[in-house]
Amino acid sequence: MTPSLVAVVLAGGEGRRMGGAKPLRRFAGTTLVGHALKLARFYGRDVAVAVRDPVQVAGAVDAPLILDDPAIEGPLAGLAAALRFGRRKGVARVLTLPCDSPRLPLDLAARLHAALGDREGVAVAESDGHLHPVCALWRVDAALDALPAYLASGRRSLKGFAGAVGMTLASWPAAGMDPFANANTPAELDALQLDRGLPVAAK
Repeated sequence: MTPSLVAVVLAGGEGRRMGGAKPLRRFAGTTLVGHALKLARFYGRDVAVAVRDPVQVAGAVDAPLILDDPAIEGPLAGLAAALRFGRRKGVARVLTLPCDSPRLPLDLAARLHAALGDREGVAVAESDGHLHPVCALWRVDAALDALPAYLASGRRSLKGFAGAVGMTLASWPAAGMDPFANANTPAELDALQLDRGLPVAAK
């Protein structure tokens, strides 16, 4: 567990390719969002789930819900809510993770924490040459200070915002199945389930 951070699961996406209700899809005896919360609690003492609408998790989580900023499109809306939650909690850093990447490495928070130097605003996970900006450790003050100007530019890319606040990387090898693989479709979720030696969830 990494000190002085909150871990926020971003679960505000519509999940259209999954057929909707992605956070509530079954995984490992629970739901995707339930599994993500287990990981979040391993990474930090304080956790929360960011959603567009509470109906997206239908009361299925035992953690604070925070609402995505309705004025922002995409995952940046969840990040904005997470950063503000971190400021209210009085922590220096916020770890974000997606609800649909159930194989995240257990050393995610520790390695991002080690990678984040004094000059960068965020440490982002990378595997096999691919960036995963939802899996990132953000300096609360630096990111919130940079957010208004970034929004005013009209951009909404999470990767672009990471670059704007000053990004460093923490890299993982992608031997076998990528630990950052996410489930956008039922078939991808089945593949992740089977990779863990678990039965395929009922549709």
